[in-house]
Amino acid sequence: MYPNEVGLQWSVLIVLYPYITGLVAGAFILASLVRIFRVEAIEPTYRLALLTALSFLLVAPLPLQLHLGHPERSPEMYFTPHSTSAMAMFGYIYLWYLMAVLVFEIWLDYRREIVLLSQSSKGLLRLAYKVMTLGSSNISPRSLAIDSRVSWIVTLIGIPSAFLLHGYVGFIFGSIKANPWWSSPLMPVVFIFSAMVSGIAGVMLLYMATTKLRGLKIDIRCVDAIAMYLFYIFIIDFSLEMLDLVHRIYEADESFRSLNFLVHTQLYIPHIVIQICLGTLTPLVLLFITQVVKLPEIVRKRMYAVSGALALIGIFAMRWNVVIGGQLFSKSFLGYTTYKMALVTKEGLLVAVFLTLLPLLFLWVLVKLLPPWPENSAHAPAPGD
Repeated sequence: MYPNEVGLQWSVLIVLYPYITGLVAGAFILASLVRIFRVEAIEPTYRLALLTALSFLLVAPLPLQLHLGHPERSPEMYFTPHSTSAMAMFGYIYLWYLMAVLVFEIWLDYRREIVLLSQSSKGLLRLAYKVMTLGSSNISPRSLAIDSRVSWIVTLIGIPSAFLLHGYVGFIFGSIKANPWWSSPLMPVVFIFSAMVSGIAGVMLLYMATTKLRGLKIDIRCVDAIAMYLFYIFIIDFSLEMLDLVHRIYEADESFRSLNFLVHTQLYIPHIVIQICLGTLTPLVLLFITQVVKLPEIVRKRMYAVSGALALIGIFAMRWNVVIGGQLFSKSFLGYTTYKMALVTKEGLLVAVFLTLLPLLFLWVLVKLLPPWPENSAHAPAPGD
């Protein structure tokens, strides 16, 4: 290794950044299945998916802010735009997706409840709901019908926006020609489909956990449908990753021997064991069994929970292997370094754990303000559920 190659420039926070944005995009895609494609079976998760996307999107820029040496300078990219910089343009993509798509759609969907809560609540909550109405208190059937139509259009616009939001991250890595681990035209596509996998798995786990905590019965028809879509998208994601791998093996350029050695040594556990075996093949097999074998409800629920958790671990491992793994070898292909994550630093383990849990805190606040549970989806607990 040369001296300027020993230290890794991108740490675990840059691993978290694409992971969190992926959860945003995947959760929104799941919500769009209800609004655009009329998949009624997963309707109980529609509002929960939107709130989940918003809570994670609010945290998405924080890993980058903490990584910057002078985060107070970041607003400069808005005031002095640089059209040839993908990172600079992302600031506008983020604001567009946050305000024009996600917040606007949630406001349209909740406007009736917000107006009613502004009339029935007291104290600071009443003031908060009054502000959230934005001065619009008309909840006549005609007005709500207009809201629904506009919300459909916003969701339609939001689908390509979600792809752009996360595809940009893959574009950043895929366009770095000097790094053969990253430089691939398939990188943006792989990032998009892996984002859909993580987002759908995350919302499925959140729905199952929150339903159990509320003492209600999990809608098995809903989780069956979510698991089916998760299985199909997971297959596409895995196929794309294998296509990229086969292409690299077949091409076998001057970097292949170095990368192959890296995969079989330092990255063997995170790449082969955790990402491929534990985080991809295992949940795929479990989901396949639930699709072809008629199992009892309780067994399917447990298999869905395990599959979702393993899928989230596998996608995180994929992000780790891309970001960290791509920095472990020398540009000369003659040396390797290691990454040692500190515990208590601004880019250490404790900060990473905090940023991972922070969206769940935001989600808890949003759920308290805007309950996402449809009244007609409540069921009494079933014995043994």
